[in-house]
Amino acid sequence: MPAASLLPLFGSAAGPGALGGPAGGGAGGGGRKAAGPGAFRLTEKFVLLLVFSAFITLCFGAIFFLPDSSKLLSGVFFHSAALQPPPPPPGGQPRAPPQPGGGPVAAAAVAAAAGGAGSLERIRADHERALREAKETLQKLPEEIRRDIRQDKEKLLQDARGRKEAGAPGLPQRLFRQPIGAVGQEPADPAVRQKRDKIKEMMKHAWDNYKHYAWGLNELKPISKQGHSSNLFGNIQGATIVDALDTLYIMEMKEEFKEAKEWVEKNLDFNVNAEISVFEVNIRFVGGLLSAYYLSGEEVFRKKAVELGEKLLPAFNTPTGIPWALLNIKSGIGRNWPWASGGSSILAEFGTLHLEFVHLSYLSGNPVFAEKVMNIRKVLNRLDKPEGLYPNYLNPSSGQWGQHHVSVGGLGDSFYEYLLKAWLMTDKTDEEGKKMYYDAVQAIETHLIRKSSGGLTYIAEWKGGLLEHKMGHLTCFAGGMFALGADGAPNDKTGHHIELGAEIARTCHESYDRTSMKLGPEAFRFDGGVEAIATRQNEKYYILRPEVIETYMYMWRLTHDPKYRQWGWEAVEALEKHCRVDGGYSGIRDVYNDHESHDDVQQSFFLSETLKYLYLLFSEDDLLPFEHWVFNTEAHPLPVLHKDDGNKEDDQK
Repeated sequence: MPAASLLPLFGSAAGPGALGGPAGGGAGGGGRKAAGPGAFRLTEKFVLLLVFSAFITLCFGAIFFLPDSSKLLSGVFFHSAALQPPPPPPGGQPRAPPQPGGGPVAAAAVAAAAGGAGSLERIRADHERALREAKETLQKLPEEIRRDIRQDKEKLLQDARGRKEAGAPGLPQRLFRQPIGAVGQEPADPAVRQKRDKIKEMMKHAWDNYKHYAWGLNELKPISKQGHSSNLFGNIQGATIVDALDTLYIMEMKEEFKEAKEWVEKNLDFNVNAEISVFEVNIRFVGGLLSAYYLSGEEVFRKKAVELGEKLLPAFNTPTGIPWALLNIKSGIGRNWPWASGGSSILAEFGTLHLEFVHLSYLSGNPVFAEKVMNIRKVLNRLDKPEGLYPNYLNPSSGQWGQHHVSVGGLGDSFYEYLLKAWLMTDKTDEEGKKMYYDAVQAIETHLIRKSSGGLTYIAEWKGGLLEHKMGHLTCFAGGMFALGADGAPNDKTGHHIELGAEIARTCHESYDRTSMKLGPEAFRFDGGVEAIATRQNEKYYILRPEVIETYMYMWRLTHDPKYRQWGWEAVEALEKHCRVDGGYSGIRDVYNDHESHDDVQQSFFLSETLKYLYLLFSEDDLLPFEHWVFNTEAHPLPVLHKDDGNKEDDQK
């Protein structure tokens, strides 16, 4: 409870009767012990009057506002001994109850009269103790009084929290059934198995160095060999641990998974006074914990995921229900990025909560999580879309679009991904999500997808009706998305969507192949005579991103064309040559330069996404098969909620 809301509690505890109580009378009695009025001059009377007034005010302040005020008043007026019915008299006849209308003081008098001298002595003792406590409080320094008030408020909050936890039913009991494909078979081809083993060794190198140099912190600085943290997570720690849990599990790194689980159990703490990115904390922490639970069945992951989900709910306290981008998870106060189109929320951020929040409702039995994200759809469906497109900015107060900037890369990307995967995750029953996805893809194809003079298909960005012929590394995920959604494409367009995915994969491979290091830049352009090349210095970096490899993995699973494994292995070789250092893996500042300039950050998503997608690329299709799993945008696998899951669960209870 906020401190501001606590003060009325103390005021109301005193009640109107405080003014006539013994504590107030004690203050007045102290003044009457002074010499008669004639002994003082006028100025002395005035000074004395001021002193008395201050003393009386302080007494009343003690009654109304000090941390022990409720205790003091209950001792003076409402002590439980006065309210208890007196013991029955000898002979067993019940005594007459206090008559109504007299209030607590009358009840005390009746009880005293009925109980004899013993009750009267108890009341007198209670009064004397209360007066002593008031006197002790008044003798404290102002700093001590303020400290006591703070401590009392904190105790009150802790007590309330404890009562809530004690009274809440907690999470519903759930019989864990591991979904199909949590563990797969060894690759049949020895050459493929050898490559997959190499990727597992890369994971071990990244993990061991994180453990050695940055254990318990968010990320690793592999050159400096120390911890790294960004403001995305506030004071929450352990991003790499939570992000890597499911990768450790599917790679059967059992000891590492066990130590990660123990850290989560003992050290993962969300009770911090910090402002966090709702989007980043959701996809990495909530997604990572959910996935770890579904793979392992360890209850601690379900508990932590739901606990964190509850702390994110105040972000939705806006006039429209469109959540804030940033949230202080202690105070519940939210805001948006100051640069985001006049205080708007960002499409890719508020549109990338759906998968995790539906699973939070499923695992907790609390529908509020799913209701919050379904309301986002209601808001979006009420709005007109320019040319059928979704702008990247939406004001959470007015419910209107901000700047008309449309991108399938940064600021927009995973919104479209989650529309498709929401449909797939519900065993293809979420017809609303399906329609929204395919309508959006049609608008994207009409207005954003273009072909270069050299024959490369790319996805441009749309700004107020004008196209910017730039494609970001983040946009490269769309090749896998188009292919994944091909099976449900309307009007017999399945083949067309597969082909579209293949063309995007080829373009993104070219963005890698046209650099000195064979690693792709952050963004590349198709204008001024260049194709799939970064032309600006601030777009030439590579921060271990996974999106191109993600598309290779989807295209391999859906077509089994060997070129996707070949391209993936080229990326492995480039990572080993240019990004691997003694202390882990680092990003590169300029992929067109022959000499590495490392950025000294091993991103948590390198372990969660890049290495996982590579491992799956060289695994059999029975490991996390698409008909049973969907991946959140941080590559955390979540099971498809099949139509008969609820019935099966009921049968097994």
